[in-house]
Amino acid sequence: MLVVMNRNATQEEVAAVIKAIETSGYTARPIPGGDRVSIGVLHNRGAVESDRFAGLPGVKDLIPVTRPYKLVSREFKPEDTLIQVGDVSVGNGHLTLMAGPCAVESESQSLTIAEQVRRSGAHIFRGGAFKPRSSPYSFQGLGEEGLKILAKVRETTGMPVVTEVLDLDKFDMVEEYADIVQIGTRNMQNFSLLRRAGHSNRPVLLKRGMSATVQEWLMAAEYILEGGNTQVILCERGIRTFVRHSRNTLDISAVPVVRRETHLPIIVDPSHAAGRRDQVIPLARAAVAADAHGLMVEVHHDPNNALSDGAQSLYPEQFDTLCRHTRSIFEVFRN
Repeated sequence: MLVVMNRNATQEEVAAVIKAIETSGYTARPIPGGDRVSIGVLHNRGAVESDRFAGLPGVKDLIPVTRPYKLVSREFKPEDTLIQVGDVSVGNGHLTLMAGPCAVESESQSLTIAEQVRRSGAHIFRGGAFKPRSSPYSFQGLGEEGLKILAKVRETTGMPVVTEVLDLDKFDMVEEYADIVQIGTRNMQNFSLLRRAGHSNRPVLLKRGMSATVQEWLMAAEYILEGGNTQVILCERGIRTFVRHSRNTLDISAVPVVRRETHLPIIVDPSHAAGRRDQVIPLARAAVAADAHGLMVEVHHDPNNALSDGAQSLYPEQFDTLCRHTRSIFEVFRN
C-alpha cells in the first residue's frame, strides 16, 4: 500500500504516519515526489489494515499496490527515475551509450578502444575485469589489475566505467573502482549479491537472466531497492530460445513492458543478444525505436584476437555508424 500525503503536510505529520506504520508491524519507506511525499508500506504478509492510517493528519489518499514488486513499480513512483553518473544521465530524455570490450585485456587495449568509442559518442566505458565464462579453460579476466586499468581509462578519458561483480567477496573491490556495478545474467537471482547491491553507494546495472520472465527480473530489482539503493538500471540482453540464427533472442517487447511497469531506466545489450557482429547494429536501431534509454555495446579494435566474445564485437568504425543511426532515431522520437 502507498500512503499519499497532502502537498502541505508537515514533517511532523509525515513522521507520525511513519511511526503509525511501524507500530503496526510494517516497514515504512518514504518516497519523496515532485510536490508531495508518499510513504510505502512494506513487509506486510497480507492486506494492510488501511483504516488506521486514513484519518491521520496530512494523509490525502491510500493506494493499494497490486504488483508483487512494490518499490520498483509505477504505483509506488509514477515519475521516471533519472540516474546521474558523474556528468552522464541515464533515464528518460537521454540516450546513453555504454561501449567497450567484453574483457579488459591490457592498458593499451583498453585506452585505445576507449578513445575511439568516446570520439564516436559513447558516454560510459564498459569492460570486464572478472569474466563469468561457460568453460573453466576460457580467459577469466585480469581481476584487480583489470579494475585498475578501468580506473586509468576514467582518469584519461573522463568517461565513467561499468564492470561486473561476480561474488560477495569481490563486491567491495569492484565498488571501489567502478562507477556502475553490473550484476550479470548468471547472477540475476543471486539473492545474496542482490542484497549487497542494495547497500551499495553505486548505481547498479542489472541484466535480465537468460531464462527469466520480466516479473522475475523486476523482483530481482526489488531486492536492491528494498535494501535502500534506488539507483538501478535494467538491461535487456536477450533470452534463451530455440533459435540458432543468433546467440540469444532479443526481447524487444520487454522494453515497452518494462517502461509501463517500472520507473527504472532500461537499456539494451544487442551484442550478447546477437552473438554475431552483423546483427548488432540492426538490433540497436530496433531497441532505440522501442524507446530504450540506452545501449551497451561491445567494441574491439582487433576482434579476431580478442580474448572474449570477439565474434560479436563491433569494429570502431561500425560503432561510429551505430551511434549515428541510433542518435537519428532517438531525435525523431524525441521531437
